[in-house]
Amino acid sequence: MNSTHYDACPECDLLLRYARPKIGEKAHCPRCGFLLSRPHNQSIKRTFALSIAGLIMFFPANLLPMVGLKVLGNVNSGILMSGVIALFNEGMVAVAVVVFLASILFPLVHIGLSLLISGHLYFNRPNRYLISWMRWRHHLDEWVMLEVYLLSIIVACVKLMSLAPLSFGLGLYAFVALIIITTMLTAGVDNALFWQRIDQLNKGNNH
Repeated sequence: MNSTHYDACPECDLLLRYARPKIGEKAHCPRCGFLLSRPHNQSIKRTFALSIAGLIMFFPANLLPMVGLKVLGNVNSGILMSGVIALFNEGMVAVAVVVFLASILFPLVHIGLSLLISGHLYFNRPNRYLISWMRWRHHLDEWVMLEVYLLSIIVACVKLMSLAPLSFGLGLYAFVALIIITTMLTAGVDNALFWQRIDQLNKGNNH
């Protein structure tokens, strides 16, 4: 029995027969013209490289001092986790948990999954967990909110500048670099190509 797969256009909700264009081709919605898919040959390599860069930048962004406050000759500096601890100490446990998940844990898992998936595809290594990893990565796309945390840091710095001199540590620069990398990682993944390569690996592994 033959089965036909359909997808809804994200722009106009038109139900379309599922099609996978080849690398270099484009698939548009026939009603609204929305770009449905455009496979890129370098998407897997780029994702693999960005994942490695993101994993490298994650540790200095979380372990090195970000902002230092100089009061009476003493400099007090804090790392990314300091904000979570401060919220927890103030009794805002729920907010502290959300900040920890969205700013530390989820970005790390997102980068790790991107590295695992793109690494297996790049080296043509089938894995039974690839489908699950891809689904989890898709769900985490909406929960990686490093830019929100950066905005809160900027607001805090603006308020503190009127009280005491501030010094910016290497952790802040690493954190900004991490935001750029994760943004490129989220926007640059060609989901259609990734799913296509996963299916090819799984079929090849079953034969």
